[in-house]
Amino acid sequence: MVLERKVDVPVYDLSLIRGLWEVRVKKYRQRQKKEQERVEQSALARIDQQWQYRIYCKTLKTTELNLLHHYLERSTQSNIQTCTDAEQQQGPAAQQHQKDPDQDKLIFQLSGDRWMDFPRELQWMTYLKEWHVRETRIRQLPDYLALFTQLTVLDIPKNAIAQLPPEIGKLTGLRELDVSYNRLSKVPAELGNCENLERLNLAGNHNLSELPFELSGLKQLLHLDIAENRFVSIPICALRMSCLQLLDLSNNSLTDLPQDMDRLEQLVTLFVHKNQLSYLPQCLINISTLKMIVVSGDELTCIPTKLCSSPDIKFIRLYDNLTSAERKKKEEEKKEKSKKQRWREQREEEVKKDSGEKEFMEAYISTLTDRDSVPYSTTKVSISCLL
Repeated sequence: MVLERKVDVPVYDLSLIRGLWEVRVKKYRQRQKKEQERVEQSALARIDQQWQYRIYCKTLKTTELNLLHHYLERSTQSNIQTCTDAEQQQGPAAQQHQKDPDQDKLIFQLSGDRWMDFPRELQWMTYLKEWHVRETRIRQLPDYLALFTQLTVLDIPKNAIAQLPPEIGKLTGLRELDVSYNRLSKVPAELGNCENLERLNLAGNHNLSELPFELSGLKQLLHLDIAENRFVSIPICALRMSCLQLLDLSNNSLTDLPQDMDRLEQLVTLFVHKNQLSYLPQCLINISTLKMIVVSGDELTCIPTKLCSSPDIKFIRLYDNLTSAERKKKEEEKKEKSKKQRWREQREEEVKKDSGEKEFMEAYISTLTDRDSVPYSTTKVSISCLL
């Protein structure tokens, strides 16, 4: 006779275990974040920066050192206010009138294809408020970007930048970001931490096809330009930018627009031309603030009647005015040309053509904003001319 042996098998709730580990991971990350903030706010970071500055100054010649001090003069001037006897007699009103209006802007400018990297002296100029860097061969932003906490404008179009660093999320005072006509293929989720951002321009990167959901946190964003990329649908985060007034989705691969476009309750201008749209959703008529829509009329067959007939909306349909034979010939010429030229030359030509065409569109639309009459829904405008 065989005795049966009972074995107690413990039973675990996997969801409970997963919940416990998620709580532990969350607390661990919070401790890491607090420790990082403590180190950044402590004097250690400033002391380290001062020592690095002294070490760097030792490697410079006298003329280079004087030039660096000249660059840094403005930071001390902004903290020291000198007042002569004559100015004291004039009073504070006269002193305010004589103050240089550009003194507080603190702008850094850089241009020209001879630049392949940012100057090393820039890391000591953390008081700057605006960067304007364009038409260079710079491929990446510097690793000390997070030190520029007072930065409000980051204008870096027409360069060779392939990615934005996650540290860009620490620029919480940033209001304008222009990374158009670069080589971006993705956008870091940390950009959603820049809650004061009002203008975001990502046009002409060509490899960009999606935006992270974390950008939904940009509740102050008024202007979003993602034209001339590879978007097949409107990013979900864009529909959650409640203050958005201008949305440029032109020259992408959109086949339709979502039925909840009326989430954008403050939208004023919508550019969706040069896509593959065959209809416009009915929900667009629910956006009471909408004043202008620009679409391509070649394949568009279904349009809400109120969009065309409303006197408050400028509805513009653009036609390429090319026959099928001309289009085929143009495509063949373009393929033949791409075989003969190098990739970089072709890239520069496309950037110039796209940016010129965009400037033409802006100039054309600006002339329409002052017109009293509303363009008819079949207005034809040729944009295939060479600019």
